[in-house]
Amino acid sequence: MKALTIDQLTVGQSASFSKTISEHDIYEFAGITGDLNPAHINEEYARNTHFRGRIAHGILSAGLISAAIAMQLPGPGSIYLGQTLKFTAPVRIGDTITATVTITELNTGKNRVKLHTVCTNQEGAVVIDGEASVMPPK
Repeated sequence: MKALTIDQLTVGQSASFSKTISEHDIYEFAGITGDLNPAHINEEYARNTHFRGRIAHGILSAGLISAAIAMQLPGPGSIYLGQTLKFTAPVRIGDTITATVTITELNTGKNRVKLHTVCTNQEGAVVIDGEASVMPPK
C-alpha cells in the first residue's frame, strides 16, 4: 500500500474496495455508533417496513469509500475533507459491496482531489452515489 502524491495522480484513475456485509458488522456498527434503529437490528420489526427485512446502516456501507481512499487512492496519509452521499438502494446482510473511487478533478496548487464515489452490490446495482474531496499526502 503505497500512497500517491498529487503529482502521481491523473483524472480518470480509480480504485475499488469490496466487503461482504455480515450480521456481525451491523451489530458492531450499531454498538459503536449507538444507532440502534430497529430497521437494522430487529428482524421482526424490519419485516414490517418498506424493505421487508433488516438493512445495513447506510453509513456502514459509505465507510467502504473511506477504505478505498485511505488504503488505495490516494492511499495512506490521505485526509478526507468532505463527502456527499445519495443512498439509492438498501444493503442487506450477505451483500458484497464494492466502493469505487474515480478521480474527476485535480487541484495541484491546493493539493486537493475530487473523486466520484460509488458503491455497488454484487448484482451491480448502485447503492450509494456521491463525491468526495481529499487531500493526498505530500
